[in-house]
Amino acid sequence: MSTATEPASGRTPGPGSGVVPGLARIIGFLVCVEIASGILQGYYTPIFSDIADHLSIQDADVNWFEAAQLVVSALVVPVLARLGDLIGHRQVLLISTAVTALASWALAFAPSFSLFLVAWAIQGFYVVWLPLEVSIIHRRTAGTGAQARLTRRAAGFLVAALELGVIVGAVTSGALVESTSMTFLLTLPAIAVSVCFVVVWFGVAATPPVATGRLDLKGLSLVTLSILLVMGGLILVRLQGPGSVWPWLVLALGLLSLWPFARVELGMEEPLIDVRLMATASQWPVQLTAFLFGMSVLGAQIPLSTFARTDPAEAGYGLGASAGFVSTLIAVYVLSLVFGALMLPVVARFLGTRTTMLLACLLVALGYGLFLPLHDSTGQTLLNMAIAGIGSGALVAALPAAAAAAAPADRTGFVTGMTNTTKTIGGAIASSVFAIALASTGSIADVKAGHAPLSGYLTVWAVCSITALVAAASLYVVPRGAFAD
Repeated sequence: MSTATEPASGRTPGPGSGVVPGLARIIGFLVCVEIASGILQGYYTPIFSDIADHLSIQDADVNWFEAAQLVVSALVVPVLARLGDLIGHRQVLLISTAVTALASWALAFAPSFSLFLVAWAIQGFYVVWLPLEVSIIHRRTAGTGAQARLTRRAAGFLVAALELGVIVGAVTSGALVESTSMTFLLTLPAIAVSVCFVVVWFGVAATPPVATGRLDLKGLSLVTLSILLVMGGLILVRLQGPGSVWPWLVLALGLLSLWPFARVELGMEEPLIDVRLMATASQWPVQLTAFLFGMSVLGAQIPLSTFARTDPAEAGYGLGASAGFVSTLIAVYVLSLVFGALMLPVVARFLGTRTTMLLACLLVALGYGLFLPLHDSTGQTLLNMAIAGIGSGALVAALPAAAAAAAPADRTGFVTGMTNTTKTIGGAIASSVFAIALASTGSIADVKAGHAPLSGYLTVWAVCSITALVAAASLYVVPRGAFAD
């Protein structure tokens, strides 16, 4: 039986060798998983309006898809990440892939909006894939003397594959939407995820668990209550507006419920969320960065899409892009993400991981900040998105790898999963704030045309830029050698 420090082949490399037999093969199989993940993330964006027509719903109701999936993602990631430490990361990767595949098939054949919404929410199980993969690689490279460096490099390849999948998904759906039925169109992501399950089953060897104990059900109940209250409050803000007292009351209850949750977790020998570990100088800045980064990388997706689709002849701003051209814009943006992810290990080798992550945050801040004066043409938009994309690609790869490097061996699944949880919550908060900003119409003409005011988009870009600057400031306090081997 393999030990915790054994590579895939069963041969243990010498200390400092930096060589792990079979690692390239495992990364190759995990790359296939991330391509499927990218397809899920890019495939639906250009065809949201067509999905709305297919389900006979308003375009505005599409926002419920995002809200429902964010809630499920925020709830399941801590549980699945902890289970990865308890029963094996590969085993949990298989479970989450199977659930995602079933949900993807359900989307294709859902006869109503309510069933489609449920399936869409459950499809959110895929968000734990990248943290689990980083944990698998981090464990496989133990004993090499180059664990953090090899994990960063592998994470860069995985994120590059993820973004390649986004391009493939976006371009494919945009090209096929006019020539095939919606049912057939929605089966293609389901096929990709099903193939992904087979790849993991046969390509990634099972690993014994690295932690002992059992799942903290009391902590799970309390954190579920907190997340549901916070997410419920955010949804109420979007539905009732910031002038209603009920959303803020629900939000306040959600935040207050974190106090008894933290007290319970501090008293647990094997907590679901290790509060002490999260509070260390090497972890809290990473998790805070993930939270703030989620506001731009998740929360700004729909605003960028709707801005591009807006006709400048009607609203006085926008690019007037078609669904097909939005797919092209997504492809160009994603290529910058790929570049940022692949450059992460190269730059980190010379500047260090902390400095590289800090610079990535500054690039995100610069890219979105440039939107404030420069948003009148496709060229300006692409330049801004490329700058922000390079920084975003580096952060997507760096955050789980940095969290794993600064965590005990039996907590790697937990900390990498938490980077996705905090990022998801940040995206949910930003999504609600941005929805309020874009709903505030500037004139009667805007109301009639159904356009948000330009000031709303300026608010979105300003928030994305400022939060990236705050993230950079938080990383500045991390000890210099925190993420090194």
